[in-house]
Amino acid sequence: MTLYDAYGEWMSSRPRASLGRILHDLGSTVLDVAAAPGELDAEVTGVHIYDPLDELLVPPGGIVLAVGIHRAEDIQSLLKSAGRAAGIVVKVPVDVDERVRAAVAETGVAVLGLTRAASWAQIAALLRSLLAEGDLAEPGEEPHGDLFALANALCALLDAPVTIEDRSSRVLAYSGRQDEADAGRIETVLGRQVPERYQRMLDERGLIKELYQSRAPVYMELPGDLTNRTAIAVRSGDEILGSIWAAVHEPLTEQRHRALADAAKVVALRLLRERAGADTQRRLRADLLSTVLAGGSGAAEAAGRLGVATQRLCVLAAQLTDLPEADPARGESDRQRFCDALALHVATIHPKAAAALVGSVAYAMLPLTSGLPLTSGDGGTDEEARAVRIAQDFLARVGPRHPANIGVGRLADSLGQVARSRADADRALRVLRARGTSGETAGYTTVHFESLLLQVADVASAEEQTPTGPYQRLLAHDREHGSELVTTLRAYLDAFGDVNLASARVHVHANTFRYRLKRLVEISGLDLADSDARLTVMLQMRIFGP
Repeated sequence: MTLYDAYGEWMSSRPRASLGRILHDLGSTVLDVAAAPGELDAEVTGVHIYDPLDELLVPPGGIVLAVGIHRAEDIQSLLKSAGRAAGIVVKVPVDVDERVRAAVAETGVAVLGLTRAASWAQIAALLRSLLAEGDLAEPGEEPHGDLFALANALCALLDAPVTIEDRSSRVLAYSGRQDEADAGRIETVLGRQVPERYQRMLDERGLIKELYQSRAPVYMELPGDLTNRTAIAVRSGDEILGSIWAAVHEPLTEQRHRALADAAKVVALRLLRERAGADTQRRLRADLLSTVLAGGSGAAEAAGRLGVATQRLCVLAAQLTDLPEADPARGESDRQRFCDALALHVATIHPKAAAALVGSVAYAMLPLTSGLPLTSGDGGTDEEARAVRIAQDFLARVGPRHPANIGVGRLADSLGQVARSRADADRALRVLRARGTSGETAGYTTVHFESLLLQVADVASAEEQTPTGPYQRLLAHDREHGSELVTTLRAYLDAFGDVNLASARVHVHANTFRYRLKRLVEISGLDLADSDARLTVMLQMRIFGP
């Protein structure tokens, strides 16, 4: 049997987007059946996260991720309120008793067990990627290739568990039987990414270089408890699109060698098609979101096409802070991957959220429906504070691999206020950028004054304005004599006139500090007793710098 025969047989034998197909594709490494009403042929339409504080509204065919549910009575109650869901997912060990089995038989909803090694974010991403398979095909057209089906067909031909990865070693699809490999492979599948320590090991041994230089499968003998691998690069001409990896105990036979080489060609076609479709779809979403963010006459239509909420929402502006300047292609890939992660994160918060990459900034429109706004301590609202917490949670999840800052705009009560919320988010993001921070979030109301100072500085720069009055005289004196009178004045003002505190901050004796203070007053003519004079010089320090 050839790869194409096995692939065709696999595709024709499995129902599209059924519960059985998903369980077969993921394999028992991730999900297993705890209780089922019979055949697992229910069509799966989407993934939904259970929140005990919200009303559970699951459309027919939905899979419910039952976060925090573990007791039999809670599982039974959730089954009865899940409507016509295809199944609910509970972390193992699953407490299944006669009450649960009776509820499964009555409702027709399956109970699935999720391995404790997997996070809810991981299973949500896995399920959504499976449900997205074939979405690029035109109506009535057979999808150009299902990567999970191809991985399983290749697994059958090679008699070895298989993963298909992109250029950044992210797992795009995998076959069943992963538990037959090693702990590293299971960790890779659960995380949808080859762990960095394994990438480093392969790179240090020169195996990645050998893989990318060869057009044929490469057999790799790995150390320790790792199962050996046979891998092949997936190419489009000279461009490396990804790779296919099989966990094997010995080199492949000639027939299996050819099957793996054939698979690389099929995967290349699929990845090229997905890239073209994804690029078009991303551009469309970015254009539509840009139209909504800009406001104006086309905003309502664009919001309708995106299917996003248009009331009680905040705009988030997120930007990576550490991109490789020498590799712009990698930088663009990192930005898009970061935006995809942000889109997934806000989608789990609200089904009518949206995110897209506009230039170098990933924007998200996040609906917030917790009720009427209540004034928070910083002058914002409870909704805005919640949006900041959601942004902080996202940065914590992506971790140091994607260092970034996020600015959060004020609450928009209508579509007409979205443009204002976007401008707020941009200004908050700029404040964080000016601070030189990374991994930080800021709501506009908390950085309002800093933002105003930056805007004033922009006007001063555009009009080529320069310091004047006492501050200008102090700057000139410091440049000419190498003195530190500006530093002395800044320390004095920052310490609210406390000479002892100010002198300690600049590491000089208090008497020396008093002498410098007297000298700067003589030279500049600044009246430190005048509040307007103090405010003037403080603003000039902030706007023009030292």
